[in-house]
Amino acid sequence: MANDATVRRIAVIGAGPAGFYAAEHLLKQSEPPIAVDMFDRLPTPYGLVRAGVAPDHEKIKNVTRVFDKTAEREGFRFFGNVDFGTDITIDDVKQHYHQVYFSTGAQVDRSLGIEGEELPRSHSATEFVAWYNGHPDFRDLEFDLSQERVAVIGVGNVAVDVARILCRTTEELRKTDIADHALEQLAESRVREIVMIGRRGPAQAAFTLPEIKELGHMEDAGISVMGKDMELDEHSRAQLEKNPDRLTTKKLEVMQGYVGGTNPQASRQCIIRFLLSPIALHMTDDGGVGSMTLMENRLEPGRGSRLSAVPTGNTMTLSCGLVFRSVGYHGVALSDIPFREDWGTVPNDRGRVTRDDGSHMVGVYVGGWIKRGPTGIIGTNKPDAIETATCMLEDLASGASFTPSADDMAKTLRKRGIDFVTFDDWKILDALETENGLAQGRPRVKFTRVQDMLSALG
Repeated sequence: MANDATVRRIAVIGAGPAGFYAAEHLLKQSEPPIAVDMFDRLPTPYGLVRAGVAPDHEKIKNVTRVFDKTAEREGFRFFGNVDFGTDITIDDVKQHYHQVYFSTGAQVDRSLGIEGEELPRSHSATEFVAWYNGHPDFRDLEFDLSQERVAVIGVGNVAVDVARILCRTTEELRKTDIADHALEQLAESRVREIVMIGRRGPAQAAFTLPEIKELGHMEDAGISVMGKDMELDEHSRAQLEKNPDRLTTKKLEVMQGYVGGTNPQASRQCIIRFLLSPIALHMTDDGGVGSMTLMENRLEPGRGSRLSAVPTGNTMTLSCGLVFRSVGYHGVALSDIPFREDWGTVPNDRGRVTRDDGSHMVGVYVGGWIKRGPTGIIGTNKPDAIETATCMLEDLASGASFTPSADDMAKTLRKRGIDFVTFDDWKILDALETENGLAQGRPRVKFTRVQDMLSALG
């Protein structure tokens, strides 16, 4: 198929859900016939499904079975361990493909921008999640789990994941595919209290209903919310009366059940606080973070229907020896592609990349978080990817594309000595991980170093 002159060749940069959903839609087309080469910097596919979904959420990872079917389609090839911007450039893409679709996600965390944020034991939740999930870039990080109180800044699903993993017993974690190095260190954890901190109220909390319910069903951990934090302000009440929202109401009911605590005798406690913002982290005697100053907030109407957190001037101090910030993600600029630093996204029109003057950059497209920002769940990427893929097909029909040579990327990479990983190679790694997990009664035991993956493949 690759040598058929009628085939339109498309490069997909990024092997996460947004990449696979776009590939599936494109490969289903019969006219024109399409071939998709998917690239990822890591030898392993699936992006955040592998490196971001919590290890105790195994069912969510079943979406990879859908992606595996896409990988089996005629015209699909996977090139793992190939880094765009280093191993291949936009000029290489133009030489080999008619179009390129970037689905590189939002790879870094947003900062708090407060004093003391760079102190030792102050981390992003992104780092911690990638560490316990065995991402090769993060597996050698160190987290001081000898601290008894941990503060998690944020009340989204990632913040809940961090709190829940810190609350789980070793026995609970041992049944998951959590990375071995993380399992060993969490088994020695002396963390006893996790405080989640939200700058707005409970009605504005970003976590989903299943996530907040799950916190109430852990083997040896209790969860509590302060009664005064659950008293809705007048603006939140008015909004819910005017626009009833069943999910928000259900989340409030669940949290109301946590007032007073669910299991005071448990070894670990998770406490959720609202209407507080950290304004400074403070050093303790050993040079690391030892406490934070929190500003109390009130809610006031902001833009549109959004309620904004406004500082009251009242502050409080919270002692904590370990801090994780989970206040959102930010995209990373791609070589020779327009980028909005303030948004952390590539400017686009329904996925067509746009220049400063608003014109479309022929042949260049985006999908997923690098397109729309870090919003939604895994399934949100499907309609988003289809929107972009539809535009790509329209442009192919009108002739708006690159004019590549007949060169094959596999041959080009081999000439350069780039040790790429195919999807068949990945299936070997997958089988090895699963086999190693079976011996321990776990879903899988992950390879967490690129060199170990390449060595296993010979």
